[in-house]
Amino acid sequence: MAKTTQTDDQPRKKKKAGSFIVWGILVLVMLGLGGFGVTNFGGGVNSIGKVGDREIDVNDYARALRQEMNAISAQFGQPVTFQQAQAFGIDQRVLQTVVTRAALDNEAARIGISAGDASVAAEITAIDAFKGSSGTFDREAYRFALDRNNLTEADFEQGIREDIARSVLQGAIVGGFTAPAALTDTLTAWAGERRSFSLLQLTEADLTAPVADPTEEELTAFYDANIDRFTKPEAKRITYVALLPETLAPEMEVDEAALRDLYDSRIDEFMIPEKRLVERLVFPTEADAQAARARLDAGEVTFDQLVTERGLSLTDVDMGDVSETDLGAAGKAVFALTEPGVAGPAPSDLGPALFRMNAILAAQETSFEDAKETLSAEMKTDAARRAISARIEEIDDLLASGADLEEVAAEAKMDIATIDYVTGAESPEGIAAYPDFREAADALQEGDFPEAIQLDDGALVALRLDQIVPPAPIPLDEVREDATAAWRLEATQKALAARAEAIKAEVGGGKSLGAFGIVSVTRNITRDGFVESAPADLLDTLFAMEQEELRVVQGDGFTGLLRLDTISPAETAGEDAEALRDSIAIRAQQTLAQDAFALFTNALSTEAGIQIDQTAVNAVNAQMN
Repeated sequence: MAKTTQTDDQPRKKKKAGSFIVWGILVLVMLGLGGFGVTNFGGGVNSIGKVGDREIDVNDYARALRQEMNAISAQFGQPVTFQQAQAFGIDQRVLQTVVTRAALDNEAARIGISAGDASVAAEITAIDAFKGSSGTFDREAYRFALDRNNLTEADFEQGIREDIARSVLQGAIVGGFTAPAALTDTLTAWAGERRSFSLLQLTEADLTAPVADPTEEELTAFYDANIDRFTKPEAKRITYVALLPETLAPEMEVDEAALRDLYDSRIDEFMIPEKRLVERLVFPTEADAQAARARLDAGEVTFDQLVTERGLSLTDVDMGDVSETDLGAAGKAVFALTEPGVAGPAPSDLGPALFRMNAILAAQETSFEDAKETLSAEMKTDAARRAISARIEEIDDLLASGADLEEVAAEAKMDIATIDYVTGAESPEGIAAYPDFREAADALQEGDFPEAIQLDDGALVALRLDQIVPPAPIPLDEVREDATAAWRLEATQKALAARAEAIKAEVGGGKSLGAFGIVSVTRNITRDGFVESAPADLLDTLFAMEQEELRVVQGDGFTGLLRLDTISPAETAGEDAEALRDSIAIRAQQTLAQDAFALFTNALSTEAGIQIDQTAVNAVNAQMN
């Protein structure tokens, strides 16, 4: 049968890291432990190793690995294989996580940290998955959830107990850190520093002489030096047969009565009433609306100012293009306006409101005769799709009988063609513009048996890989225009750079920067600012310069002369300055706490001793796909 490409539109949620593993267990319960079996791997294998006296349960590692793979799959928008996850180092990161957890559990047990029954009960009864219809803890729901995930109450409650003890130990390590004042002050001064600069952008018009066309020798040398830019990439030479709706559509017959019925069923598309572009500003009471209208009529405020007073933006009050019926009871007043203006107060479904009408959109009426050609083309295309769908079995049978594509094309009267298909090509054309075709072509391998594939617009194709065409230089004559344009761009950039250096020398000798063109001045920009149309690294360059220094800056299609005018230290007082300092202090504290925690857990692991059963780890990894 024909294959139909489907996409997985199932929404995915990214995993959020939390301080407490308790909530991770909650997520596992609600997701059914990710669909991963919680029985043992490899028969009697129960752990993948241990830290000190603490065993690392094989299923803890499996669940953590599956969660990480699901999280990265959600980020990429498609399933990630274990091999891909391994390339990102996810397996090693997960292994380190469960080792760290085991080290904390081992240390908590060694020094006697434990959670009482009351704390465990409080955590369990707060979990939504264990609540009944009344919103309170339900023991039957609790038992059912655990049983569904092959967990006993004792095991689950022991896990909660260990999570709490681990959290207590972790809190003791990461709590109480304060960022040193010297560090905070230094980082605040660095981040808050502001600079003002002048920028002279140069264009080809600023050159003392225009860039000449390249000689044949220059163009050939440029072509040879940049041959990678003028080389056809590796391609798959694919022969395909196709039944396309646009090819069959002209042959399809259309009934006049059916066309009329289609027109009538879609009359709203062809008889569009007059509409207005309207903004609606709602008030709490009729008196408020009347008072606002009076101020508006007296010229005390504008409509925009009224919007601002209500704590709204113009986007909030914009209704777009609406018909009289769309406006309900306010429609008559708004449509009585013959030019832009304000109507109301008038009732709306949100309360009394003022309506500003900004433009009149005339009614649009398309007669049946005018719409007939468009509707006929649509009906013919739909008929062609149905005709193609009815022939899928016929094409499948021909291919299954061993007929090659040339025979299928002749017998089934299908189009046949050959293309050199390049994976990932920009702006693919023709048959390669179909996503389903590209997906099939990407997967096509030598020796694959041609099979019918239905594309998303109803077309039917079958593909055969003839050969792999290796990369090959495109003759200069075929790319002469592109090569000449590229040569001119490079030559212009070099000429502009030379011109910028010459201007720099003259400015350094006492001439004004403004004598060479329009200079844009930007004041008090910070490191995280943005300069429109300038190279992305311009601010990095600016903050590495000395005051009054001049530098030539270049980027993609940009050449300019940059001068650092003033350096202003970070502000030390005011709301913004305090917010910046607090933000930096918090990040510094978090970094110190994380580093301390990493050092602590590494020391615990080293002191207790780590034993990893690589065979057990490999067994889990092998079941991840």
